This record gives sequence, structure tokens and C-alpha cells, in this order.
Amino acid sequence: MLDGKKRAVTLGHPCPIRDVLDRIGDQWSLLVLATLEPGVKRFSQIEREIGDISKQMLSKTLRRLEQDGFVLREVHAEVPPRVEYRLTPLGHSFLDPMRALIRWADENHAAITAARQEAGAA
Repeated sequence: MLDGKKRAVTLGHPCPIRDVLDRIGDQWSLLVLATLEPGVKRFSQIEREIGDISKQMLSKTLRRLEQDGFVLREVHAEVPPRVEYRLTPLGHSFLDPMRALIRWADENHAAITAARQEAGAA
């Protein structure tokens, strides 16, 4: 409850924060979104820029981001078919909060690592 208000969570209507973070907070989604920030990319370009993601995981991540409205997948009727990915307006609207989260993580990573080591959880 970040705003101090109680929110009723009914069956079928999950907490908005948990629902969104579960989807974009996985290992790859933020990297894919950041890779698409400059503009349209093909699957192989995204894969090359991220580097250590498998084709299967990239495909799954792109599919989930598309289902959630962050990414648009466009198939061009060519031989062979050309498939391009781009951020939607929703995806673009997420870039500022994403940058803030990345900046916060960068600024606080050393403190978090030190706290983990002190707690014996490193």
C-alpha cells in the first residue's frame, strides 16, 4: 500500500503492482525493452544485442511482452517472412520508470551486496 489506501483484491483481479512486476520483472523483459528503445529490430538483432539469451527464451519473452501490450510484432509478407518488433505507446511509456529503476539498482547495488554479505546470504 504505497499510497496509504487499502485496496480490495478480489478473485480474478490481482494486485496491479504484483501483476505487472511478475511480468516485466523476470530476467529478460527489461533487457528486451531496453534493446527495443532505439527503434524497430528483427529477432536476430535483439538476440545479438542481448547476447546470452536463448532463442527459445527470447521468443517466450517477446510473446509475453506482446500479450501485455508492450511490444508490437509485425510480420511482412515476404519470402522468407520478415518479422520486426517495436515498442508500443505503452512500451514507450514504461521507459522512464524503467530507467529510474535501473539507475536506482546501479546506485544501490554495492549497498545491497554488502548487506547480503553481512547477513550471510551472498
